[in-house]
Amino acid sequence: MSTPHNAAEKGQIAKTVLMPGDPLRAKFIAETFLENPVQFNTVRNMFGYTGTYKGKEISVMGSGMGMPSIGIYSYELYTQYGVENIIRIGSAGGYTADLKVFDVVLANSAYSESSYARVQSGYTEDKTYPSEVLNGKIKLASNQVGIPVIESCIHSSDVFYREGGLDYVKVLVDEKKCTCVEMESFALFHNAKVLNKHAACLVTISDSFVTSEVTTAEERQNSFTNMMKIALEAAIM
Repeated sequence: MSTPHNAAEKGQIAKTVLMPGDPLRAKFIAETFLENPVQFNTVRNMFGYTGTYKGKEISVMGSGMGMPSIGIYSYELYTQYGVENIIRIGSAGGYTADLKVFDVVLANSAYSESSYARVQSGYTEDKTYPSEVLNGKIKLASNQVGIPVIESCIHSSDVFYREGGLDYVKVLVDEKKCTCVEMESFALFHNAKVLNKHAACLVTISDSFVTSEVTTAEERQNSFTNMMKIALEAAIM
């Protein structure tokens, strides 16, 4: 039952998977929040674990960086392991002054210049969308735990280091209504739509294009706990 990228056998992965980009963040979540976590994957050091949270089975697994990477892992989880729900829990750079470092954003859409969806299945639109059902659970969980989320369109970029200055950010904010940037959700939402599954995305603002504030690698790995708590509560609804 294993794939070239995942050593898990059938039945080792829960129906709901929390998916940070960083596999060390997956390890942190498993060891901090899950009861009796069992590691199911170490292939390419893309750690995956299954345990229970408040009595319900949940898995957590890294996705790596970028749309090709999350595209592979999410597609296999949906098609080979019977996963129904994936909640991405990642980091993002803020495009607007309204977003502060450590704010939590819930994606209501993902805009991208990427060719991922067109190549994958012929989809030619520049936005993909999360599951309304999962987003509804996340908003309910946010209210229950008292941690606010900011809903907006996010930019899923194929490029981390971009030449030519920051003039493009104004276009993304003014015309595309994006408030922050990450590199995965456009592909995740597309895979879920194609496969009739559910996906959502929570991101924590790790740095700001406006103020130049930035978090450390250790903070990104271990300190985005508000986002994690919301996702965990949503996962057991």
